[in-house]
Amino acid sequence: MPAGAPPAGTSAADGGAPLADLAHRPVAEHVAVFEAEHARLQRELGTIDQL
Repeated sequence: MPAGAPPAGTSAADGGAPLADLAHRPVAEHVAVFEAEHARLQRELGTIDQL
């Protein structure tokens, strides 16, 4: 991972598109990025019922 790059599953700017830099990441990191985004979406969607 290049210096200054965000950890897998995070975006360069918090709240940005987490998958936006996927093309620039090694393929070996793609699974971790998708799993982290999936977990984030589950957390976010889990709060909908609480409204």
